[in-house]
Amino acid sequence: MTLLDKEPVKRAEKFLKDFDPSLEVIVLKDTARTAQDAAAALGCDVGAIVKSLLFKTEDSFILCLVSGDKRCSLNKLKEINNKKDVSMASPKDVKTQTGYTIGGVSPVGHLNKVEIFIDESLQKFNDLFAAAGNPKCVFKIDFTNIQKITNGKIKDIVE
Repeated sequence: MTLLDKEPVKRAEKFLKDFDPSLEVIVLKDTARTAQDAAAALGCDVGAIVKSLLFKTEDSFILCLVSGDKRCSLNKLKEINNKKDVSMASPKDVKTQTGYTIGGVSPVGHLNKVEIFIDESLQKFNDLFAAAGNPKCVFKIDFTNIQKITNGKIKDIVE
């Protein structure tokens, strides 16, 4: 059984292929669990790596797509959502909401519908790389299409 046969990777790949048949899941030799690992494996700028970070509010979850060289701002998320309580989701919540484990959370193909914010700083890269359901699986996409495929809202969400 290869990584491409694992259910989370197949779910992400199906979502990608349904959107654009030319999108491919890339299997890396080494882990891309961190943005630095992914950038090293792909030979790209760490900022071109899309981190998919799940946050929990009082009554919902928000998936933030953030440049690999930036930190998501809890204060900005609180302001945008007009919520007092915003925190990182637990690994269990990440798995339950998205169907993926931390390090392999794809921006697409989630088990439950979740609101998505895309950090505006990702626009400066021609090519972006995001996780595809496993820490060793990624896909390449441009900013316009990551916005279209996720239906994400473009926001200033980094520190």
